[in-house]
Amino acid sequence: MNQVAVSVAGLSKRYGETIALHDISFEIDRGELFGFIGPDGAGKTTLLRILTSLIIPDSGKAVVEGYNVVKDYRKIRSICGYMPGRFSLYYDLTVEENLTFFATIFGTTVRENYDQIKEIYRLIEPFKSRKAGKLSGGMKQKLALSCALIHRPVILFLDEPTTGVDAVSRLEFWDMLKRLKQNGITILVSTPYMDEASLCDRVALIQDGRIMRISSPGEIVRDYPYPLFSVKAKDIYRLLGVLRDYEGVHSVHAFGQLVHLSFIEKYINLDALRDYLHQKEFHGIEIHPIPAAIEDCFMELMQGYKDQIVATNNI
Repeated sequence: MNQVAVSVAGLSKRYGETIALHDISFEIDRGELFGFIGPDGAGKTTLLRILTSLIIPDSGKAVVEGYNVVKDYRKIRSICGYMPGRFSLYYDLTVEENLTFFATIFGTTVRENYDQIKEIYRLIEPFKSRKAGKLSGGMKQKLALSCALIHRPVILFLDEPTTGVDAVSRLEFWDMLKRLKQNGITILVSTPYMDEASLCDRVALIQDGRIMRISSPGEIVRDYPYPLFSVKAKDIYRLLGVLRDYEGVHSVHAFGQLVHLSFIEKYINLDALRDYLHQKEFHGIEIHPIPAAIEDCFMELMQGYKDQIVATNNI
C-alpha cells in the first residue's frame, strides 16, 4: 500500500513578476504532522492553496492521496479539510449554524460526525448560540478547525492557524493537532513561528518560494555546524555592530534582548571576547554557550541561499 499522502514535483507559481513558488518537490507520508516554516511571503499560503485545488500551478505536478490537484479537484475537496489563515466563516451566523452549514455542504450532519469533532467542539459548545463574529481569537480558531473536520477528511491543511491568538490558545491548538494525528489524519500546517517547528514530525524550511531544507527538527538542529553563544549587554544595537567586527565571527543575529553569536573556529577564547567588549565600554556582559535552535538554523540556511544567489548572478 502506498504510504505517501502528498507528492509534489517541480511545482512553480508566479503572480506577475513575483515568483511565489520555484520548482519545489517533496513527499509527505500518511499520518505525518508536517510543517512549512517560513516568514510572510515565503510561499506557504500559495502552496497550500494549490494542494487544496483552490489555485492552479503554472508548472509541475501535485498529487494528494493519489488524486491530481488539477484534474481531480472535486475528489480532492471531498477528502481534505482546509483552514485558511484568515478567519473565513460567517460572522453573522452562530457557532452552531456555521458548523451545520459546513456539514450540509459535504452531505453530512453534525450529529452523524460529532465524535470526529467532540474533543474540540466541546470547548466552544457552551457558546453555540453566539455569533461567530463575537468569538475570541482562540474560539474562532476552534470553530474553524471543527468546520474543517466535520466531513471526516483524511488530510488536513492548516494555513498559519495560530497567528493572532494568545500563547495559551497556541498550546491548546497544538495539543489538539497531536490528538488528531493519533487518529491517523495527515496534517500539513504552515507557520511563521519557528518555535512551533519542534512540534512537527518533519518540517520544510521555506524562503522566497524555495525549500531550503526538509528534515526532522532534531536533525536540523543537530546539523548546525558552528559553535554558538548567547551574548547579553546593555545597548544591544551597538553590541551587534561591535561583535560583527570581532575576529573569527561567522554570524551575529539579534534574538530579543540577546545576541546569538557563532564562530568559524571550534575553540573560542571567551575571556578574550569579554576583554574586547569591556574595551568597547560594554557593561553587564553575559556570555553563554547555547545549543542551536530552529531560528539559528533557518538564518544560516537563508544566508547560504543568499550567497548562492549572489554567486549565480556573478557568473
